[in-house]
Amino acid sequence: QVQLVESGGGLVQAGGSLRLSCAASGSIFSIQAMGWYRQAPGKQRELVATITSGGNTNYTDSVKGRFTISRNNAKKINLQMNSLKPEDTAVYYCNLVQWGITYWGQGTQVTVSS
Repeated sequence: QVQLVESGGGLVQAGGSLRLSCAASGSIFSIQAMGWYRQAPGKQRELVATITSGGNTNYTDSVKGRFTISRNNAKKINLQMNSLKPEDTAVYYCNLVQWGITYWGQGTQVTVSS
C-alpha cells in the first residue's frame, strides 16, 4: 500500500505564489516517477508536471516558466507555483508511479482569485 499526502494548497490572488508538497509513504521500493496533476470543475484531470527518478522533468505548456517541480528526497516532491492565474484554480493531485502502477493522493485545493 502506498500513501500520498499533499499539503500547501489555499487561496491566493492572481500573480501570487504557492508551494505544494507531497510526501509518499508505505510500500515504496522503486519509484519511476512522481508528479502533479490538476482537475478544474467540469474538466478532465490534466498533467501539470512530473519528475522521474533520474531527475528529468516535464511540464504542461501552460505552466512552463511559472511552475517548478523539485524533489526533496526519494519520497517527497514539491511544486513551486509562481505568477498564478485564475485559470490555475483546480484541485491538485500528487501522483506516483511504481512498477507500472499509479497511485494518487487525495488532492489539495488551489484557488486563484482575480
